[in-house]
Amino acid sequence: MINKVVHTLARTLQEQGLPTVRFNYRGVGQSEGQYDEGRGESLDALAVIAWGRARWPEALLTLAGFSFGAMVALLAAPAAKPARLITVAPAVTHVQFAAVEQPSCPWLIIQGQADEVVDYREVAAFAKRFSPPPVLRLLPGVDHFFNGRLAELREALMQT
Repeated sequence: MINKVVHTLARTLQEQGLPTVRFNYRGVGQSEGQYDEGRGESLDALAVIAWGRARWPEALLTLAGFSFGAMVALLAAPAAKPARLITVAPAVTHVQFAAVEQPSCPWLIIQGQADEVVDYREVAAFAKRFSPPPVLRLLPGVDHFFNGRLAELREALMQT
């Protein structure tokens, strides 16, 4: 949750008038528990979503995540039923996500074409598995952490 991409994502959504919550998954930072390959982390996300819905009952849920968090958001989406889903540099090759369901909401993927962690071609191939496919915004020259390019991330988010 302490990451410039996550901060930019949260700040941009706040600028759009959305309440936001950033949190650590189990075993990260001061959080209890251990890494669970996306399963337990999806439960963590659903618990935070339930808290947020109680806190802001009138707000429509925009579920967003970065890298591993993007895939956790995608895994949580069927149960959470968000109004929209935003996945930034989803870690499609780093964890087994074969059982990912098609989200029932508009879905945006933002991916850098110079990403050294998640190859944009793998993300594009992953996106093509779905029908209809998500909106895929490829950002030329952008690496995984959007070094020097956070404004482009913000701009891609503002277009949604």
